[in-house]
Amino acid sequence: MSTWLIVLIVIIVVVVLLVGFVAGIYNSLVKLNERVNEAWSDITVQLKYRADLIPNVVETVKGYAKHEKETFKMVTEARTAAMGAKTVKQAAEAEKEMQTALGKIFAIAEAYPELKANENFQTLQTQLQDVEDKIQAARRFYNAGAKDLNTKIKTFPTNIVNSMIGHFKTRDYFEVDDAEKAKIKDAPEVKF
Repeated sequence: MSTWLIVLIVIIVVVVLLVGFVAGIYNSLVKLNERVNEAWSDITVQLKYRADLIPNVVETVKGYAKHEKETFKMVTEARTAAMGAKTVKQAAEAEKEMQTALGKIFAIAEAYPELKANENFQTLQTQLQDVEDKIQAARRFYNAGAKDLNTKIKTFPTNIVNSMIGHFKTRDYFEVDDAEKAKIKDAPEVKF
């Protein structure tokens, strides 16, 4: 076997290995990117479901608290913002508004015992709590996927491959709003 043939075989093997290596990195980025897209889709589905419940809650509360027009307007605006959110940051901002608005609605309900006892309101309140739990779970899944993707994009040698391809971007986290952080921080202390 001649020297040039051996050199050619070595070059071919190196090129094949290099192509396989880059393809492996690219495919892992595609998988992580799709996982984050799926997680974001889960969040938007839950946010839409909650937004669809909001008019029912408002109508139920309106029957008992007709003079709370400002609160109802706030809820409607928060719902509109949530439905119009296109990015993670916009959704997080809309989420803050929605949490505040829903808090005011449920504060109104506390002032009206007949409303709290209303079966429709109780059902809607249970459904909203279920949706809130699902939103939190979807947000945690999304943030875990975003963390994995962001880490992969920023680490060597993936960062070099991605800079050549330029296709994958880091993702924003769906941050917990200040009201939720305050709830966690202000949790009651239990003493026996």
